[in-house]
Amino acid sequence: MEKVSVKNMVCNRCVIVVTQQVKKLNLGLQKVTLGELIFEHNITAKQKEQVRNTLMSFGFEVIDDEKTRITERIKHIIIDLVHHQEKELNNNLSDILSTDLNCVYNYLSGVFSEITGSTIQKYYIAQKIERVKELLDYDELTLSEIADCLNYSSVAYLSNQFKKVAGLAPSVYKQQRQGKRTSLDKL
Repeated sequence: MEKVSVKNMVCNRCVIVVTQQVKKLNLGLQKVTLGELIFEHNITAKQKEQVRNTLMSFGFEVIDDEKTRITERIKHIIIDLVHHQEKELNNNLSDILSTDLNCVYNYLSGVFSEITGSTIQKYYIAQKIERVKELLDYDELTLSEIADCLNYSSVAYLSNQFKKVAGLAPSVYKQQRQGKRTSLDKL
């Protein structure tokens, strides 16, 4: 079995596209998750280059560097937590990352900052604000329900954080219906 890490996969559509394209190469693709391909057997350097070229044409990149691989795994865990899980976090983010990546959080934090030039916490907050925008766009939940859903201690805290990141209050955003949310892979 061989695992290949992939950059710029941010949603289930990415998984579908990557699965369809890499399966065409007939290399024994076993499973695709956000940021990772798992092959039944080890693939050759030539086959890995085929995968790299196929993915590049769709805006994805094969990751060879270990620090970049760790950074992408951190991003995928955060995206999954914020955008795909509808349950309350039982642990804090540092514990979740440390457990999932089997690594000390200080090391993960240092690697993330080195590679991205930003902190894990800022990335997490940016993802949460994008999720708030998405939920505001759906117009199905109140701001109070959104705060609960994303584990904010209060609506005021969510509003303050939203204003810092987005530059305007959630109520103003909702009125304007900007619909110009930042693509997840650009955060």
